Amino acid sequence: MSHTSEFHPLNICVLTVSDTRTLAEDKSGDTLVQRLTDAGHRLHKRELIKDDIYQIRAVVSAWIAEPEAQVVLITGGTGFAGRDSTPEAVTPLLDKQIEGFGELFRHISFSEIGTSTIQSRALGGLANRTLIFCLPGSTNACQTAWDKILAAQLDSRTRPCNFYAQVRL
Repeated sequence: MSHTSEFHPLNICVLTVSDTRTLAEDKSGDTLVQRLTDAGHRLHKRELIKDDIYQIRAVVSAWIAEPEAQVVLITGGTGFAGRDSTPEAVTPLLDKQIEGFGELFRHISFSEIGTSTIQSRALGGLANRTLIFCLPGSTNACQTAWDKILAAQLDSRTRPCNFYAQVRL
């Protein structure tokens, strides 16, 4: 069963990948934290690291090994620029990819940013029964991803299906 009649909050980690921001300047991470807590979920952990494949992989690996962590939201490092390496860091950790997440995100983003959406490498997947979503680093992209995809898919009441049944309970 992939939905329930009542809301079940999830423990969500937020990771910001940036070579230029500090946690105090992290509006994208702040947006995700605000949205997830407003929705009734719990912020489990939050961190900001440089755009480095091995640092990203180390943090995400540690989080997916924790039984309490159910979802990891990563903002930043998903573009097409030279230092953008979030997809390369995360993909080897995934047991399954959620191809539809990136496809749907780019489809929705097209109406907001036009053909520039083609450079987004947003992706989703499952690793050790932990959902992982890699989002662009812009605040608007984080709002789009949460408001138009993640809010519903992380809500146990969404029908006909959602991701609640896929995470460690």
